Amino acid sequence: MASATLLKSSFLPKKSEWGASRQVAAPRPVTVSMVVVRASAYADELVKTAKTVASPGRGILAMDESNATCGKRLASIGLENTEANRQAYRTLLVTAPGLGQYISGAILFEETLYQSAVDGRKIVDILAEQGIVPGIKVDKGLVPLAGSNNESWCQGLDGLAAREAAYYQAGARFAKWRTVVSIPNGPSELAVKEAAWGLARYAAISQDNGLVPIVEPEILLDGEHGIERTFEVAQKVWAETFYAMAENNVMFEGILLKPSMVTPGAESKDKATPEQVAEYTLKLLHRRIPPSVPGIMFLSGGQSEVEATQNLNAMNQGANPWHVSFSYARALQNTCLKTPTPSRSSASTPPTARPPRPRRECSSRTTATK
Repeated sequence: MASATLLKSSFLPKKSEWGASRQVAAPRPVTVSMVVVRASAYADELVKTAKTVASPGRGILAMDESNATCGKRLASIGLENTEANRQAYRTLLVTAPGLGQYISGAILFEETLYQSAVDGRKIVDILAEQGIVPGIKVDKGLVPLAGSNNESWCQGLDGLAAREAAYYQAGARFAKWRTVVSIPNGPSELAVKEAAWGLARYAAISQDNGLVPIVEPEILLDGEHGIERTFEVAQKVWAETFYAMAENNVMFEGILLKPSMVTPGAESKDKATPEQVAEYTLKLLHRRIPPSVPGIMFLSGGQSEVEATQNLNAMNQGANPWHVSFSYARALQNTCLKTPTPSRSSASTPPTARPPRPRRECSSRTTATK
């Protein structure tokens, strides 16, 4: 009771003050301040580039393997990892007959961006002549994420603006940055937020330098989890990514996405049909991806050529507001790489004595795996 009395005497107005308390004070002027974010000077060009890459019936050839990774592919066919052999293999890829009919963009490694083909022409010029937009890998790779559950983060933001300005001058018009999320390792809240923020900063810097950013948070296939768990994690990752991009004033009309398909873990006992993969993946897109995004260019993510193609085909059986296509590396290159040729099988000299000759039969392989 004493407490109640104290409250009444200390805070409640007396009856004689009731009328005064009902008087409305004169409104004070309200000052509203707004910060106008400067649009990229390349805004119109970014939209045009994104729409070109996301043109009907075409997709992206990912040939941005580092020199070390390219060396592993060459080693699989008995070739030494030399610049001449890398040049010959990349020449093979970009000169496949009819490539521009099915490929709208090619992601290059830094060496390739400045490299000439075997015949002396610039690789970026060979692509441009076929209506293929040259792109460039700009991240610096994955490193351990301190404080996480043995997870990774992607480095490369330091000096990115200067590097991208130089890449633009060299002919690149879009960029790629890959980070990963591991389901068996959590994923931890820290890893998801770090992936989203890093992608958002990269996207903003890229647009400021005239490059359309491909946003790629790859959800790794490792694990025994089912498709429902992949779907749950994918929703979280894409929600965080688009929130971070909005915070960084990224223009959604001038980006491209490179998501993983929603599949069970690679070690899962429950396998999914192409129809199930399409159902879950499209449901994810409808829940998380704004229709203003011009293109969804799926990565194959460790799937076989056949699996990746069947799943993508199932997604394109119905209408959706995006251009749903591919950004494949191994799913376009594997069969071509392993196709035997007389120049290699019958050569009496060691494989490193000369670079491989372009194998024209690869053009049919390229179109078959679209």
